Amino acid sequence: MDHSDVQAWLDGYLAAWKSYDPAAIGELFSETVSYRDYPFAEPLTTREEVVANWLGKKDAPGTYDGEYEPVAVEGEVAVARGTSTYFDADGGIAELFYNVFVMRFDEEGRCKEWTEYYGRDPRYKAPE
Repeated sequence: MDHSDVQAWLDGYLAAWKSYDPAAIGELFSETVSYRDYPFAEPLTTREEVVANWLGKKDAPGTYDGEYEPVAVEGEVAVARGTSTYFDADGGIAELFYNVFVMRFDEEGRCKEWTEYYGRDPRYKAPE
């Protein structure tokens, strides 16, 4: 994997998030995976569990966006950073998260280990 491979994967990640297409989500991850939404989460261990997890937590279309870029790539390991933004009904920022993704890829370019670290920008408050 190199920076352009990881950027292409991240672009696919964003497209899959926006579409919630099960096939697009599944294509991102290897059949056997260790997937954590946050560092201390029990990992999901199969592609099917990851797809079901995404589909069980759908965000409303048009209410979010993201920007992600690789910052370190060495062999099969990559670290990316970016932001996930959620919008209010008027199109303003409702919530802004800073993300770090730590990933390990298989030989086919699918993610086999995924851990997300994130923090919410305190200047934006989640809707009550």
